[in-house]
Amino acid sequence: MATIAPEELNLLIEQTYKVENEFNELKASYLHLQDTIEKVVEFLPNAIWILNSEDATIFLQNSHARELWQLLKLLRYKEEDYEVKHNNHSYLIKSSSYKDKVMLSATDITKQKRKENLATMGQMAAHLSHEIRNPTGAISLMSSTLKKRAIPENIPIVEEIQKSVYRIERIIKTTLMFSKGVEIQKKEFLWSELRESLDMLIDYYEYSKDIVFIFPRNDFKIFGDKDLLEMLFSNFITNAIDAIEADEKQDGVVKIEHKIEDKKHIFTIYDSGIAIEKKGDLFEAFKSTKLKGNGLGLVLSKQISEAHRGSVELCDGLDKCFKITIAAEEQ
Repeated sequence: MATIAPEELNLLIEQTYKVENEFNELKASYLHLQDTIEKVVEFLPNAIWILNSEDATIFLQNSHARELWQLLKLLRYKEEDYEVKHNNHSYLIKSSSYKDKVMLSATDITKQKRKENLATMGQMAAHLSHEIRNPTGAISLMSSTLKKRAIPENIPIVEEIQKSVYRIERIIKTTLMFSKGVEIQKKEFLWSELRESLDMLIDYYEYSKDIVFIFPRNDFKIFGDKDLLEMLFSNFITNAIDAIEADEKQDGVVKIEHKIEDKKHIFTIYDSGIAIEKKGDLFEAFKSTKLKGNGLGLVLSKQISEAHRGSVELCDGLDKCFKITIAAEEQ
């Protein structure tokens, strides 16, 4: 048996230590790289899965992916780009293969899809509104002529036609404004002028119950777009009337209060009708919380108030009350 010289043994020991140190450095580098990859994957805003292609077991995933573990069952690994719907959300799925691993990513595109759908719906609504406007204009003109010639017992029928046409015209106006955007033209006017328009709206709006309307009696100046503010208040008044009509009681109250605070007009609108359902959908376009309506009234009201440097929100602690603020002074 050959013997190892002391010099050779020392050299072997040194080489062993050297290999061990290199191995430890390589291991530390690998662990650092793995930790970096995990942190990068975790930092990404979308859900990421890295799977073993042989048995589809999870090699690595981030917290978003853990939350969407049920979505993983719906994914098709061999397709590169496609969309999947899951729990009322839309996801864009991308996949990529490398050696023995498959990487999958799921990006929530629900808001993007909603915006695209709203844009399409807005364009369609604007087109339909333009098409409807011509015949309704003709009906309005002919009903005015007919009213002058009708016998007394037929006048209520003509007035009902006029009320229906007026309602259609309001819907058209709202829809066109939503599609084009709110364009504000401010000037000074009195609350009494706006109230006159609201009284006319109430006369034209169809309802069957005994409703008391309580509006501010004192007059005050408003600097804003009268036509837009008329639309804003009319939206809330008609919503209040509809809520009272849907209630079991045979009467109701719609009340508007006003005060000036911190250089802002603050209006509160209350009604005694049924409670508001689906509060989360209140300011979502084309999502109406009532049977009547197209789901644009409150959306536009919010935009109009914001154009007047104000806001629209539910009153604190009250269920059937809205607070509307608009700037009281010109800037």
